[in-house]
Amino acid sequence: QLQFVESGGGLVQPGGSLRLSCAASGFSLNYYAIGWFRQAPGKEREGVSCIDSSGFSTEYGDSVKGRFTISRDNAKNTVYLQINSLKPEDTAVYYCAAISRRTFCGSKWSTPTDYDYWGQGTQVTVSS
Repeated sequence: QLQFVESGGGLVQPGGSLRLSCAASGFSLNYYAIGWFRQAPGKEREGVSCIDSSGFSTEYGDSVKGRFTISRDNAKNTVYLQINSLKPEDTAVYYCAAISRRTFCGSKWSTPTDYDYWGQGTQVTVSS
């Protein structure tokens, strides 16, 4: 089974920043569009961002647009999510994910049930 490993989460104050990383386990990320999702306790999983396999096309959820930036370095087999100007409502477990044979994000990029492969998540907590 294809797996991702997320890292970079932690506890930060409002207004702070983190850089989340998504690395592959057992396969290359280079051929996949990668989505970032988050889920807070008691809430549905929410699409945060997506980047196509080339890195030249990106998508963002309305709640994070202008604050979060997705990028990838295919040479390092890693996708990043820079999360800035953090708010308490950004507190969640953040996951990266991919769809089998999908190289582009597409119109349904933010639908969690369309994704086949998921990491274990990394916790982001924003609190004063």
